[in-house]
Amino acid sequence: MLVAFSVAPSGGEGPDASIHDAVAAAVRIVRESGLPNSTDSMFTTLEGEWDEVFEVIRRATEAVGAFGSRVSLVLKADIRPGATGELTGKVERLEEALRRIAD
Repeated sequence: MLVAFSVAPSGGEGPDASIHDAVAAAVRIVRESGLPNSTDSMFTTLEGEWDEVFEVIRRATEAVGAFGSRVSLVLKADIRPGATGELTGKVERLEEALRRIAD
């Protein structure tokens, strides 16, 4: 399965309360998990089995919770039992389709 998620704190202290340190704490947990992953400007996407993916997301969410009194979590999942390599495979198929229609 692929799960794209975005997690951010709210209710932080001070006028310069920024979320980049909180997001960095979450992304560090994702990268240390050993699961295939990618991070862009809006989401981090993980690939793996249900239990392992959601355990990483739980830990990342808890890490962000240390930066504010509330946490916002957004999830989007593509559940395809038995499929692997989809983190890059879906993009590769899209690029191939774009090449075909450009010819």
